[in-house]
Amino acid sequence: MKRRQLLKQMSALPLIGGLFATTEVTAAVWPGPVTRRDYYKELGLRTFINAAGTYTSLTGCLMRESAIDAYNYATRQYVALDELQDKVGARLAELIGCEAATVTAGAASAITLGTAGVLSGMDSEKASRIPTDLSGMKTEVIMQKSHVIGYAHAIKNCGVKVIEIETRKELEKAINDQTAMLWFLNANNFKGKIQYKEFVEVGKKYNIPMMIDAAADVPPVENLWKYTDMGFDLACFSGGKGLRGPQSCGLLLGRKDLIAAARLSAPPRGDTVGRGMKVNKEEILAMLMAVENYLTRDHESDWKLWESQIKLIADAAATVDGVETEIHVPDIANHVPSLRIRWDNKKVKMTPNEARQALRNGHPSIETVGGDESIDITTWMMNPGEERIVASSIQKILSKKS
Repeated sequence: MKRRQLLKQMSALPLIGGLFATTEVTAAVWPGPVTRRDYYKELGLRTFINAAGTYTSLTGCLMRESAIDAYNYATRQYVALDELQDKVGARLAELIGCEAATVTAGAASAITLGTAGVLSGMDSEKASRIPTDLSGMKTEVIMQKSHVIGYAHAIKNCGVKVIEIETRKELEKAINDQTAMLWFLNANNFKGKIQYKEFVEVGKKYNIPMMIDAAADVPPVENLWKYTDMGFDLACFSGGKGLRGPQSCGLLLGRKDLIAAARLSAPPRGDTVGRGMKVNKEEILAMLMAVENYLTRDHESDWKLWESQIKLIADAAATVDGVETEIHVPDIANHVPSLRIRWDNKKVKMTPNEARQALRNGHPSIETVGGDESIDITTWMMNPGEERIVASSIQKILSKKS
């Protein structure tokens, strides 16, 4: 109830809970009218309709207007970076309902900084020795083999040894006096033999810090507090996916002592593993506004919009003889209405890769995903109305080859 009451009260509060006061700024600080330039065109770059989703290679998401406003506001005045992180972290923790929070340079940065905090504690001398000298620190992190993906490298950045296990018995056997942390990839929860509730049970039994990578796991909104409420000591989220904040930002949420320890390896401190993971004042403020916006959105309306957009594209594609469409929602990561389009190659004489390239080369350009068997589409990163362009383009491309 406390969280719900807080969210209800937010609409009556000044901008971000009174963090900003109205300030007089001299005319010299504020720029005059700006002539809009098409910078991407000048550079010879094509923009596109994002029918693929929140992929880093496709620059993630477009920020909400409130985040853009906060970003622009922050460009015009100076503030102490640590003080800003303190205030924003406290506000985020209040909104989300966790002990503490900090804005990081993406979810991978949250993983590295969180790991560093677990290793060093509040000893800045130890933090300065990560990753080359872990003497006096624990050196092993345990995870399931099915959870070992590329992003697990963010843990290896701290110089620890990754121990791979499969069963609960193997997990408990692997725990020893060098075990620093247990790591869990939420997107692969159902691929491993140990589900997260059992994983937390083991971590608590042996009093070992547990981190969960939930980078792409909003929506639903309640995931922001679900995992720390469940017992994970640290939770990592991307800021530039469903939260619609800066694409280079992330969130590290969890225990107050571990967040404080993680900050010892974060900028502005030098000589640390996280020195290159700088988050500027503009991004920190924009991330806070993105979270506020996300928490107060009408999520049911958003969902209904995505469903209607997906159905529109599916119906258009299905008018082509031989085409089949499947609307589905992934169980965990990227949990939004999605579309898979397949066809009979005898009736539509092109491959999904050829169709995807044709969409990319079209006017406007459209980015989709999928493998050799299908074209896969989401609409939640589109601007309003773009779903109609996508529906028409797919129908035309598939019809020409039928």
